[in-house]
Amino acid sequence: MKPKKVPLRRCVACHQMKDKRELIRVVKSPEGEIFIDPTGKKNGRGAYLCKDLACFEKARKSKSLNREFKTEIPADIFEQLEEQYGGK
Repeated sequence: MKPKKVPLRRCVACHQMKDKRELIRVVKSPEGEIFIDPTGKKNGRGAYLCKDLACFEKARKSKSLNREFKTEIPADIFEQLEEQYGGK
């Protein structure tokens, strides 16, 4: 029996490929709404971030999430992400 294939995803900040479950998924829904998807199953375009504060800071500073979704990311999304990383 073959072992189950582990889905890999790329962090938008550090560009490392990691197990999907090790990353935080941010989603842009077909309606254009942006939110954090803890289940990893919501409908829409996903972008992934490492669960590392340095990656979060880099993504915020370089606006890599904005580029990934081709839109401005609302400040409250960054606040929610900051909470995921343990806040400041």
